Amino acid sequence: MTSWTPPLQLDARSDRCHLTLEGVTYGNGETLQEAGNDLLVRLHDLALGLRRGDHRAAVGPWRADPRVYGFLWELGEIAARGGDLRERVFGGE
Repeated sequence: MTSWTPPLQLDARSDRCHLTLEGVTYGNGETLQEAGNDLLVRLHDLALGLRRGDHRAAVGPWRADPRVYGFLWELGEIAARGGDLRERVFGGE
């Protein structure tokens, strides 16, 4: 398992939040919570698609960085077990 996580960037303006997991995907929402939830849905779908061998998931920009690929694979393992990605993506205790 990897302990590396891509950096998160928040852009909050015009009453909208745009949360980017650098080099992977993003989430949008009216609040930070909504943007985080949107990001998690996108990551869930992307990670499971990658594990299934979905061609669209396998050709993302992360192919150039093995850390990102490993991170997505780990998220796919968590999702496949029915786990919550939130702690792995956002950290926690």
